[in-house]
Amino acid sequence: MTEDRGELPPGLALSWGVQPVQRRGPKPALSVEQIVATGIGFGDSHGFEAVSLQRIAARLGVSTNAMYRYVRSKDELIVLVQDKAFGPPPELPSGWREAATAWVHAQVDRYAERPWLLDIPIRGAPVTPNQLRWVEVMLAALDSTGLSQHDNLGCLVILNGYARNHASLVRQLEASDNTPVQAEQVGRFLVPRLIEGGYPMMTALYTNQEYEDGVDDDLEFGLTRILDGIEVLINRKS
Repeated sequence: MTEDRGELPPGLALSWGVQPVQRRGPKPALSVEQIVATGIGFGDSHGFEAVSLQRIAARLGVSTNAMYRYVRSKDELIVLVQDKAFGPPPELPSGWREAATAWVHAQVDRYAERPWLLDIPIRGAPVTPNQLRWVEVMLAALDSTGLSQHDNLGCLVILNGYARNHASLVRQLEASDNTPVQAEQVGRFLVPRLIEGGYPMMTALYTNQEYEDGVDDDLEFGLTRILDGIEVLINRKS
């Protein structure tokens, strides 16, 4: 299927398999799929900044200008690479709460596999196939709650933001060269100064060894609070 995609945002038509109107000339030597796969390879090996038309063209043995036969711009390339690299969602379990838990964990895992996806700017609501499939399956799971479509979408946005923020935090902590805050020597240094400086709450946390980098525990704690809040909303609307 071919049609003019000039009126649509970059990447939208191609992501759905709608090819541009074919012009006369030699048969294309490459495919959009090859270009996208090569871009993902650069992202996986060198990070988001390495995903460029120039690098992909060099890898595939064509000129940069030749790339514009397939994608209109770098923006279009990034849209296609992001959707393909993130991939489809997993099959979710029954029950909205169990489904939401699995959905958030799956997103966190995907970002752990490809942390460079976190560097791609958010430019609006999802419109590409895989990203919309993530929205579709979560909305389907929330459909049984009795909430309105507006409320279900609001719950999804909260869950999505939580997964992304947690994944970003984990990434930054793993990339940091700093000594973890729970290190014993840090505690020995800080506790007397916390006492002298009037930090009773922080003193208690350090003394009881509660002030740690337990990001896995933080994920479950925060997610449970979000789900509890959604449940309150469900009960209030029922």
